[in-house]
Amino acid sequence: MAAAALAVLTSFSYPERHSFPFVRACRESSSAIREGDNMSESRYLGRPVRRLEDERYLRGRAIFTDDIALPGALYLALVRSPYPHAEITNVDWSPAARVPGFVTALSGRDLADWLAPFPVPPQSAGVRLQRRYPLAVDRVRFVGEGVVAVVATSRSAAEDAAAEVLVEYRELPAVIDPEAALAPDAPRLHPDWPDNEAFRWDLSFGDVDTALRSADAIIELRLVNQRVYAAFLEPRAAAATVDPAHGQLTVWASTQTPHTLRAGIASVLGIPEHSIRIVTPDVGGAFGAKGGLYPEYVLVAALAWRLQRPIRWTESRTESVHATNHGRDQQQFVRAAFRRDGTLLALDVHLLSNLGAWNASPTRPTAVLTGLAIAGPYRVPNLRLSLRCVVTNTTPQAAYRGAGRPEASYLLERLMDAGASRLGLDPVVIRQRNLLHPEDFPHRSPTGVPYDSGNYPAVLAEALRRFDYAGARREQARLRSAGRLIGIGIAAFCELSGPGWESATVRAHPDGTVTVLSGIAPSGQGHTTMLAQVVGEVLQLPLERIRVVTGDTAAIQQGIGTFGSRSTALGGSAAYLAARDVLEKALHIASHLLEVAPEDLEYRDGRFSVRGSPDRTLSWQQIARLAYVMEGPPGGIAPGLEATRFFNPGRRNVPFGVHLAMVEVDPETGLVTILRYLAVDDSGRLVNPLLAEGQIHGSVAQGIGQALYEGIVYSENGQLLTQNFLEYAVPRAAQVPSIETAHLETPSPINPLGVKGIGEAGTTAAPPAIVNAVLDALQPLGVHHLDMPLTPERVWRAIQLAEERVVVR
Repeated sequence: MAAAALAVLTSFSYPERHSFPFVRACRESSSAIREGDNMSESRYLGRPVRRLEDERYLRGRAIFTDDIALPGALYLALVRSPYPHAEITNVDWSPAARVPGFVTALSGRDLADWLAPFPVPPQSAGVRLQRRYPLAVDRVRFVGEGVVAVVATSRSAAEDAAAEVLVEYRELPAVIDPEAALAPDAPRLHPDWPDNEAFRWDLSFGDVDTALRSADAIIELRLVNQRVYAAFLEPRAAAATVDPAHGQLTVWASTQTPHTLRAGIASVLGIPEHSIRIVTPDVGGAFGAKGGLYPEYVLVAALAWRLQRPIRWTESRTESVHATNHGRDQQQFVRAAFRRDGTLLALDVHLLSNLGAWNASPTRPTAVLTGLAIAGPYRVPNLRLSLRCVVTNTTPQAAYRGAGRPEASYLLERLMDAGASRLGLDPVVIRQRNLLHPEDFPHRSPTGVPYDSGNYPAVLAEALRRFDYAGARREQARLRSAGRLIGIGIAAFCELSGPGWESATVRAHPDGTVTVLSGIAPSGQGHTTMLAQVVGEVLQLPLERIRVVTGDTAAIQQGIGTFGSRSTALGGSAAYLAARDVLEKALHIASHLLEVAPEDLEYRDGRFSVRGSPDRTLSWQQIARLAYVMEGPPGGIAPGLEATRFFNPGRRNVPFGVHLAMVEVDPETGLVTILRYLAVDDSGRLVNPLLAEGQIHGSVAQGIGQALYEGIVYSENGQLLTQNFLEYAVPRAAQVPSIETAHLETPSPINPLGVKGIGEAGTTAAPPAIVNAVLDALQPLGVHHLDMPLTPERVWRAIQLAEERVVVR
């Protein structure tokens, strides 16, 4: 049998393929795979491979949700609430019916008669239950909440008809401030709740009170992480159509979590998940804000299902700022106990998170991650934590790049600088005193989070060396003597990355090409390149022979999606393990053909050969073809050459980094100029340094935005004052400096690639690094605290107040 099969295979002619050089090998289970385990000989891992997906973007061939062709599609427009809090007393859409092209309109009450409320996931234990529908039913709870859905034959007709709908409201008292929302007499957003508290968490570790009594210094801070908007290039969009012959609902959506979206739509519509297909085309940025279940996406699906017509919707930028989930919005109160030498003795932390009108997170509020990460990269022998999450009459708040971790980093790094100032220490010294050391790993934080690996002092030392910290301080002193306000800021941080599990299928086709189907959902990160590199490393195939498929629930096994810096650590690991399984099976097929044991085979450069007999070889293509012959592979091996893996490490990985910034403040205008920015990160092994570099650059730019420019602002009566990019400022290219990067690699022991997350490093580190730098620049004037964003006006006013105090004295 083996000889006959080999004879058949050798009759096929295979074209020569381009051969790629080795770089670093993967660890494999069989001796044949272990042969290339020298990291210096890896084929793809660790190589700065240029992004495979970029050509179609550069040539304008990318397809976004709004580009999907749906002949005869109807358009959805929404009538949104102009009030932050009001009862809906009457809806009259008869004037809209006179607009040419009008098809139908539905109120929240109409929808509630045939749709279920949004599902409550089992992981949301402890969160107060809420009944949310795609449209407001009896009352509106924030400006911009959807009230009436209008469907017409064109986008302009839908918008014109929506403008004609008459909605009568009875305005109710609104509450915008989260502290005010906790007051006993505060207006209640949800009448069935006894108050506005949606979630609370209290934790105690050690003896905080004794530590406070014995401290040489107690530092108290009140900090604010302002509300921000994700500001992605592509607004949210969805389209849906129904195949009545097969009862299939297909939804295209700009989302990070296609399988979660499918489950949510199925729950609300009351139809089986297998009747719904979610397709995620190209996504023009997401940053956490395109995760979870959005009312508009459910509306598009529900209306298409109900009308049996294609429906589409794309938000305007003003709609996006009003109705896309906001991020951050957390007030922080901290007392910390220090010894005179800078040793941290205790943290007493109170967090107040403004969830907006609804808890829009798929599980528990994002502030829970702030609590879990509150010890950061430091030894914290005593901790008391109190977390309160409240609802207010503002846009729902949920994940935004970092989702809770940047808030924790900001608190800790502002605290470290404040402690250093009080104790007369250099900011570097106080961090050196408290950082975890390699011998502390594996480490469990006082909040119960296990840390996988790290050498934090080495990263700090490398950052200081590259920045020439001592030289930078000398230059600062020289420039200060010339009257210039120069500051240096530092942020040491760690993250909790890679939650949950992820899946991948690796399928070899009869011609030897390979398809990778992954449960992750890219939104610009370069995941196609990453997955091709991982699978190409194991199977030792040219990257052009590997195709990657994501974002289609009809094709892809159940997956989780992309958020929380999880895609390489989990999605890449699942693909790696599936590719290993495929190669193991290929080895067994080859061993039967060559009549040797699998451990006597070597696999290199796409060829299986017998050890010591280099003339006895078979190509990868030959084995792939044999896996699918009608009689089946030799030795009774099951036909086919594919594998599916679900990878779950059981806990998160913990990347670490140190970022330094040097800034100058113009005392005449308050303008902050970033003179230099350095990022040194340890994200475990890097699959692709070029992609890692891009993630650092992008996340630092967003972190600069929060530190200096961005902030959602409401009036006292709940009106959104920052409604578009005229009022909501994001940094331009000229305001983002050239970012210097470096990487140290401490492999993670909890996944086979040894990788950790990197996608949120900049949004975690940049805000405290820059704020610390600005306050360091203003320190000679006696300015010790400012809340973000440090706009020119805010900084200028602080300078003026400082100068007035000097004059008064």
